[in-house]
Amino acid sequence: MKVILQADVKGHGKKGELVNVSDGYARNFLLPRKLVVEATNENIAEMKRQDKLKQKKLEEDKAAARAVAKKLEGIQVHITAKAGEAGGKLFGSVTSKEISEALLAQHDIAIEKNKIVQDDPIKSFGPYEIKCKLGFEIVGVINVLVVEA
Repeated sequence: MKVILQADVKGHGKKGELVNVSDGYARNFLLPRKLVVEATNENIAEMKRQDKLKQKKLEEDKAAARAVAKKLEGIQVHITAKAGEAGGKLFGSVTSKEISEALLAQHDIAIEKNKIVQDDPIKSFGPYEIKCKLGFEIVGVINVLVVEA
């Protein structure tokens, strides 16, 4: 029996796939648990429509990520921090959360803190280039300038 999976089914496939399973397995296990629907012409057309919508959404998200990366190229985020008496060293460090909040406040660009990748913590004043993973293998660079408060 051909069925369309409504959820991931171990050993058979992922949600949205058209698979062939035995009649008894479909009638006695999959259908009562609403894990599948029968592969009628109507349901197959709906599945194809859903795939097109999903593909369109994916393309829109990819375009949005590229646009954010393009916006990040020409801007610089200023972060003020307190320093110790020795000068040059910060109390603590500048976190990705602070960078994300400053980016939103200064340039109205929202990037989640978990997408900002810091190789080493920022513990002194000066300019830094911080990478952020925007999804779809698109990487943006945030120019951060840490100044004394």
